[in-house]
Amino acid sequence: MTTKTTTKTIDLVADLGEGFGSWQMGDDDALLEIVSSANIACGFHAGDPLIMDVTVAKCVKKGVALGAHPSFPDLRGFGRYAIDLPAEQVRADVMYQLGALAGFAQYHGARVAHIAPHGKLGNLVAVREDYAEAIAEALYGIDPDLIVMAGLGTMEHAAKSRGMRVALVGNVDRAYLDDGTLVPRGRPGAVLSDPAEIAERAVRLAAEGVVVTTSGAELAVDVDTILVHGDTPEAVETALAVRQGLEDAGIRIAPVGSLEQ
Repeated sequence: MTTKTTTKTIDLVADLGEGFGSWQMGDDDALLEIVSSANIACGFHAGDPLIMDVTVAKCVKKGVALGAHPSFPDLRGFGRYAIDLPAEQVRADVMYQLGALAGFAQYHGARVAHIAPHGKLGNLVAVREDYAEAIAEALYGIDPDLIVMAGLGTMEHAAKSRGMRVALVGNVDRAYLDDGTLVPRGRPGAVLSDPAEIAERAVRLAAEGVVVTTSGAELAVDVDTILVHGDTPEAVETALAVRQGLEDAGIRIAPVGSLEQ
């Protein structure tokens, strides 16, 4: 792998707490040894009160920054089905999920540092102005210091227009289209699985701000965070490869909320 010396700092993030009841998803304990921040499921696509409690406690113990990972109400589809809800319901659903996680965080002596919409909701807030504006309005009203983790698009603009801090996310295990959105999961090649390839993409995104799209074009994305999904069989191997690649390139890994704005 080609590396580049840089002094940039990147937040390495994974989605955690994505089980439900006796059903478990991913190896959260292993990922907590690797990442600097966590997007924690808040009950709508995965997660339940006990899982949220345990996951928050483990994050606090490891010094991993807490983030809310709200979704459409879609347990069956893991938050990946599009649900045509009015914007005011999306706003209320996000507020509900953020409030739930914030309660667990407060109990364990911490706070929710960021929010990252999950799955299909995360895809739609990048292109639907009504959803993005509704969520940004809610977040600003609850805690204007929340960091909004998002890709390029309307969520980014809605948060920034209210003076909120945005951390642009690099999805290194997902394929990109030329407009900066992700290839829908149902299409071939949408999800990458080779840890070495993913690590190389992560280094280039972090060090150069460039990702190669499905057409072969080089898309400029000056990311603040690198996301590794925790629900794939190779998630831990991939996260380790990404962290090693970033560190070999001289990139510091730390929660985005710990950095100067």
